[in-house]
Amino acid sequence: MKQKTIITIIGILNKVYGFRQRRYSPFRTLIGVVLSQRTKEEVSFPATDRLLKKAKNLNGILELTEKEIEQIIYPVGFYRQKAERIKQICRILKEDYEGNVPKTRDELMKLPGVGGKSADIVLSYAYGQPVIACDVHVIWISNQLGWTKSNNPEKVREDLHIIIPVKYRRTLNDILVQFGKEICKTGRPKCYECLIRKYCPSAGKWLRKYSKIHHSK
Repeated sequence: MKQKTIITIIGILNKVYGFRQRRYSPFRTLIGVVLSQRTKEEVSFPATDRLLKKAKNLNGILELTEKEIEQIIYPVGFYRQKAERIKQICRILKEDYEGNVPKTRDELMKLPGVGGKSADIVLSYAYGQPVIACDVHVIWISNQLGWTKSNNPEKVREDLHIIIPVKYRRTLNDILVQFGKEICKTGRPKCYECLIRKYCPSAGKWLRKYSKIHHSK
């Protein structure tokens, strides 16, 4: 797909789902991304607020017991494991990074429970770096659009960083996540409602599938 078409697609989606990406403190972003793993935003965001309202900062979290953290962040998924990880991360930040959150992907990925996607979220939302965090929505939609042929997050990231202009990278995750939740749902995209279907090489396949299902009823 030509870059001009890619920019057109992003422009269309940006008009519907786009917004100016806000910056958050590195520590808040890191804690938030750990709590958000395998947990819906509606649950993880309030849990992050509760924890940081109680603890305030890294030192405050270290003063809490894991049991206290568990009670504060519940009902996030795997809250016991996450409470342990958060304590471990805070100790490492204090002992190895003078209380600061690392600014490189490699260093972030050394922290317990922080993978590539989580590291990219910190780099993008906290440090304003032009990186694309590849979650399930980004991977699925990128495959449908023919931007990648891989389901491996690292390979998808590599492919997208080649074709997506730098100025669009920071907001692409937000746009595709919202688009994925509303229209291009994994395994059941609403191509008949999609504003970019004429640019999508997969739309015809899905529309034919839906047509067969409709006529067979």
